Amino acid sequence: MSHSISNATVTDSSPAQDAARRRTARRYLLTIFAICAAPFVLGTLAFYYFPPSAHTNYGELLSPTPLPDVALTAPEGERTSLAALRGKWLMVQFNESRCDEACERKLYHIRQSRTAQGKHMDRVERVWFVLDGQTPAAPSALYEGSYIGQEVPSAFRAQFPATGDLSEHIYLIDPLGNLMLRFPPNPEPHRIIKDLQRLLQVSRVG
Repeated sequence: MSHSISNATVTDSSPAQDAARRRTARRYLLTIFAICAAPFVLGTLAFYYFPPSAHTNYGELLSPTPLPDVALTAPEGERTSLAALRGKWLMVQFNESRCDEACERKLYHIRQSRTAQGKHMDRVERVWFVLDGQTPAAPSALYEGSYIGQEVPSAFRAQFPATGDLSEHIYLIDPLGNLMLRFPPNPEPHRIIKDLQRLLQVSRVG
């Protein structure tokens, strides 16, 4: 009789033990997932949601804004669009075709910031939106390799906040097509380079 009771006790407790083991296994897997995912989640939160004062970034973080598609001309001359550049970091400026000294400085800063990324430079593209829709008159060496936008609807321009004039800033669009960063007028080039390096280091897209 005692032998039968002992076997029944063992049999009755097995489902409970199995359930406990399953719960432990799930907790273990969730812990591993959390550890692996933490760097990506924290990186996203750091760039998009924490106050700018919590960072050493130079550019001003903006609330991520999905941008509408607009037409562009590729460096080789063919027609393309902003949406076709998804997957790349985009350094953007707005200026008229005559391109004064301040405009040329921005073109130079953007070109040098991209080049300074070394083996990662192909992850970055340059876009010049020509506000008067004319052919750029700046020295071609400054914008060679850039994408040119000569059809810039007012609704598109309105997506880019400016402290004064739109043409004073360099903007950064992330690989998902969101406007995310604005550099101040007359920026310090080495600090732009540092911001871009940091973004490329932590980004798993683009």
